[in-house]
Amino acid sequence: MPPTDAPALTGPVVFAHPAYRLGDAYAARGAPGPFAEVRDLAGLEERIGEAEVLVVSQLWRHALLERAPRLRFIQSISAGTDQFPRDALRARGIRLASAQGGNERAVAEHALALMLGLTRHLNVAQRDQARGHWRPMIADPALRQRELGGLTLLVVGLGRIGARIARLGRAFGMRVIGLRRRSIAEDDPVDAVFAPAALHEALGQADMVVLACPLTPETEHLIDAAALAAMRPGACLVNVARGRVVDQDALLRALGAGRLLGAGLDCFAEEPLPPDSPFWAMENVIVTPHSAGETGHYEARVVGLLLDNLDRLRRGDALVNPIV
Repeated sequence: MPPTDAPALTGPVVFAHPAYRLGDAYAARGAPGPFAEVRDLAGLEERIGEAEVLVVSQLWRHALLERAPRLRFIQSISAGTDQFPRDALRARGIRLASAQGGNERAVAEHALALMLGLTRHLNVAQRDQARGHWRPMIADPALRQRELGGLTLLVVGLGRIGARIARLGRAFGMRVIGLRRRSIAEDDPVDAVFAPAALHEALGQADMVVLACPLTPETEHLIDAAALAAMRPGACLVNVARGRVVDQDALLRALGAGRLLGAGLDCFAEEPLPPDSPFWAMENVIVTPHSAGETGHYEARVVGLLLDNLDRLRRGDALVNPIV
């Protein structure tokens, strides 16, 4: 924890994001200090030397540290912080906090939208609409749209986002199970909790699998060929976590073989998703551009976290969502 007599921040807050209007949200809250807003890496490289506070996520590059002698605090724009070099920040005395909770509702609702899109065949309907095709009624019940009610939902990662996804699933009448290290608690919105070692057992029970876990060495390629083989035939996979949680080559094979009904993917190992990626053309896949948290409320929530943490830094108190 920083000392209680930590000096006041005097340098500007630098907001670095290609799209989010964080400066507007900061100004709307009274802008308690000077600030600058940049939209690309070149702009960030130009302003990083004067920054004491940096609000950033995807524009971060490790080389920026060598150009940031005044930097004292990084407020991540996203809940994920795997892109930041924690040991290097710690060695320089730079604090880091995540935006966990800022997009909790948005990401959970996006996961639900992907679940509904897959089970109601909205991806197929949109392609039919684009070519002016009115499909006939489906004779085979096994090929028709599915209802969420009565299905089993597995949520991998029962943090704030995962818990909200679980509650939404329950609202639709789903049986909900979760995967995490800690055993089930009385207030958990799930019917059962499986330990990480029981992943394959949990996958075998689920009709819908939603990934909402952080990216860590333990979760990288958590959903690999063996995990996909353990899933029920006809199950769906939704990823609103990080792309590298899934072995994408193994997923492509499973989808191509028809073992899974489909996948709703908001994140990928390489972003932007390359134009030649097979995922774009697959009829049983819904692709969204890592936009699960991208609602009109997000800037205000991130700036609210930032202002709270700036006050805490001035007082020497513990940060909200501390990482370093």
